[in-house]
Amino acid sequence: MGMKQTLDVINAMEADGAIGRYAIAGAVAAYNYVAPTVTEDLDILVSFENLAGTSRSGLITLAPVLAWLKRKGYEEFRKEGVVIAGWAVQFLPVADDLDAEALASAEQVDIRMGGDTVTTRVLRPEHLVAVALRVGRTKDFVRIAQFIEEKAVDIAALCAVLDRHKLRPPWSAFCVRTGIVDPCSLDQ
Repeated sequence: MGMKQTLDVINAMEADGAIGRYAIAGAVAAYNYVAPTVTEDLDILVSFENLAGTSRSGLITLAPVLAWLKRKGYEEFRKEGVVIAGWAVQFLPVADDLDAEALASAEQVDIRMGGDTVTTRVLRPEHLVAVALRVGRTKDFVRIAQFIEEKAVDIAALCAVLDRHKLRPPWSAFCVRTGIVDPCSLDQ
C-alpha cells in the first residue's frame, strides 16, 4: 500500500461527495517544490461547504468523513490522522480566508508513483509558505527558509499573499530572526 492508494481513496471521497474540493498541504505538498523532508502524515486541506448534510452553524464535524472511511474499512488512527493505505491522513477544514484562497488556487498535478499516475491538487508554494508562517512551529520556519533558499517561491506572489492576509509583521519578524534579507522589502 502507498501514497497512490491513499490518494485514490481521497479522490473517491471527493467524487462521492464525502468531502468537497481538497488539496494536499504540508510537507507532502512541499515535495513538489523543494527537497523532501521526513513526514509522518498527509495533510489534506478540505472544503466542507456545499456538502449535503452539512450544518450552517459554523461548527465543522468530521463525522461524515469518518463514517465514509469506516464503511470502506478505514478505522485505524495514528496520532491525529486516520490511516488510509498506510498513511496517517489529517483532514484540515478550511478555517479562514488564507485557507480558502490556498485551496481555490491549488494546482492540479499528476504524480507518478512507480508505474502508476494519480491526479491530485497541491497548494501553491506561496500559500504553503504563508500557512507555515501562520502556524509558526520550528519545522515550519525551516521549511520557509528552504523555499526561499531554493528559490522555489515566486517572491512577488508571496508578498501579495502576505499582504492580503496581514502576515507582513510575522514575516518581517521571521526574516530578522533568521537573518534573511526580507525580499518583500526589496521591491518597495
